[in-house]
Amino acid sequence: MYISRHLEQTFLEASTYYPVVALCGQRQVGKSTMLSHIKEADRKYITLDDRNARHLAQTDPELFFETYGTKLIIDEFQRVPELLLEIKKIVDQKNLSGKDNSGMFWLTGSQQFKMMKHLSESLAGRVAVFPFSSLSQSEIDGANRNLFNPQIDELKKRASDFLPQDVHSIYKKIFKGGMPKLHSSKIPRDRFFMDYVNTYLERDIHDLEQVGKLNEFYTFLVFMAARTGQELKYDEIAKNIGISSPTAKQWASILERSGIIFILHPYYTNITNRLVKTPKAYFLDTGLASYLCKWPTPETLENGAMSGAFFETFVISEIVKSYYNSGKELNLFYYRDIDKKEIDLLIVNSEGIYPIEIKKAKSPENPDKNFKVLSKLGLPVNTGLVICMSSELVPYNRDTWLCPVGLI
Repeated sequence: MYISRHLEQTFLEASTYYPVVALCGQRQVGKSTMLSHIKEADRKYITLDDRNARHLAQTDPELFFETYGTKLIIDEFQRVPELLLEIKKIVDQKNLSGKDNSGMFWLTGSQQFKMMKHLSESLAGRVAVFPFSSLSQSEIDGANRNLFNPQIDELKKRASDFLPQDVHSIYKKIFKGGMPKLHSSKIPRDRFFMDYVNTYLERDIHDLEQVGKLNEFYTFLVFMAARTGQELKYDEIAKNIGISSPTAKQWASILERSGIIFILHPYYTNITNRLVKTPKAYFLDTGLASYLCKWPTPETLENGAMSGAFFETFVISEIVKSYYNSGKELNLFYYRDIDKKEIDLLIVNSEGIYPIEIKKAKSPENPDKNFKVLSKLGLPVNTGLVICMSSELVPYNRDTWLCPVGLI
């Protein structure tokens, strides 16, 4: 069973004016499945996980395209970055001959930042690149929701067809996560994630020279899952794992490049030097994080010590996915100053700052207590949100509204 992805139309539109369109994200999130579903009948598919195809691409890129053609889906493209120069030559020749070169190549890769760097350097002006992640809850539910917009009028439109959800159903979603195979087949959750982690370690991580012992990296992966939603303090991580601080930083970068974690940076301005500069890390799939932390059931996760951290991770990851699925540039930050005043999320755009707090409670107490510190940043501060277990979108006061988690 195929679950429609919100990015489909945006991707197809980009293919009408770019010769190369790329989809980047962690393994098993449905990149090649989506492209196979929306492709034209005459577009061929080839994966560079295939040893013969990879050998041909590495040794004779020109013959590779003579063999497979130039209307292609090339899966796991980062395995042979040498193909980029040949792709550039092909699309430029077609353009110089006066022919339409749009949509010639669709690429996917599971090393997103490494791949984005290669693409932007080699195919400047010729490629559109989209980050991609596991299913959002609105995709799973079949709801037509794209970019999360914090404006109250827009949230009221979303709330018109909103069905309240209780805390137990939310934690079932958090526990399961959004990996497409878990929603389109009957594979047991633990079986899927065990195979997923083994494949990730043995294929993606083993290929990276920066990682020596895979057992140490697995320990690091589990430790990061147990710290989802917390600040990235490399010295502290290194001390707990028994590795160096530079290695911890390097390995966190690998998790980010692989699409496993999202790094949320603090909002910083030269107006004040009282703001912290330490980023926070969130797992993009809460199912994977809960599996790594060995939570046995949604109920134990809901009632456990990490309940709040996973709720926050769920909210942040859903908002990030809404940006990915809309093809929009991320403008998300968090706030923390040296007085330990913190705001979970800031959406910053041309209209100013939208402060957002994330609370597991249904009726949180004084949730907007830190919002007033934003006035010193020199930007307009708009109506704030508290994303929580409220059953409806209602004002908390004149400057802040309670927003049900189901609306994201």
